[in-house]
Amino acid sequence: MNAPTAPEAPPTPPGTDPEVSAPEPSAPAQAPHDVAHPRSIRSFVTRAGRVTTGQAKALADFGPRFVCPYAPNPDFVPQLLAEARAQGQTFTRVVMEIGFGMGTATAHIAALQSDTLFLCCEVHEPGVGALLKLVGEQGLQNIRIVQHDAVEVLAHMVGPAALDGFHIFFPDPWHKKRHHKRRLIQPAFVDTLVDHLQPGGYIHCATDWQPYAEQMLAVLGANTRLSNRASAPDGYAETPSYRPETKFERRGLRLGHGVWDLVFERT
Repeated sequence: MNAPTAPEAPPTPPGTDPEVSAPEPSAPAQAPHDVAHPRSIRSFVTRAGRVTTGQAKALADFGPRFVCPYAPNPDFVPQLLAEARAQGQTFTRVVMEIGFGMGTATAHIAALQSDTLFLCCEVHEPGVGALLKLVGEQGLQNIRIVQHDAVEVLAHMVGPAALDGFHIFFPDPWHKKRHHKRRLIQPAFVDTLVDHLQPGGYIHCATDWQPYAEQMLAVLGANTRLSNRASAPDGYAETPSYRPETKFERRGLRLGHGVWDLVFERT
């Protein structure tokens, strides 16, 4: 955990990841017509960012291989692993990343952990294209993407105890008090995450907004099925070696802003 100095102005631009620009809002992507979802408070705003030529090419070239359509299927994760084995790949873990932005950290971690299958959820098409471009450039084989709301993916495509970890890096902090209900890390959602974790699985969150870090610590710490991995008395973890600094994070640290990592394990 770096210097805990809360900035005077909100440090994180709109979106689910600090490296994503804030284009004009657009209508949310439509779920399949035969799937009924109750109305819920979304933790993100769907945006219509400009897809670059390189991202569009990556979507066309690698999308069919690495992007999985959203479709209710509780056996989705076992089927992914079976398909990988049929292609000569064996993965020992499955980790879900929620909101990967432009995918820089995702690709970095996937390259370090080739034995882990990363199931990555992101609603913004430019981010999906950017990650696919990195997949192609680096020859990554352990990434699958679902371009859909992770809450619905968990509800309809991931079975109980199917995952070994969650990465939730720099989710939108929703600075204004009236918007706090939109924050992703809430007691009910954390319960959902834990339901989908195997014993020993983990939740790794990171934020650059101190009030949100405090809320995360309180919510995660209150869950009786989770144990805090941090050894520091303040409850925050040292940044795990696998998580790289983002450009925005480095800029914030130069300005004296704090960054907080939280790592909790299912008991």
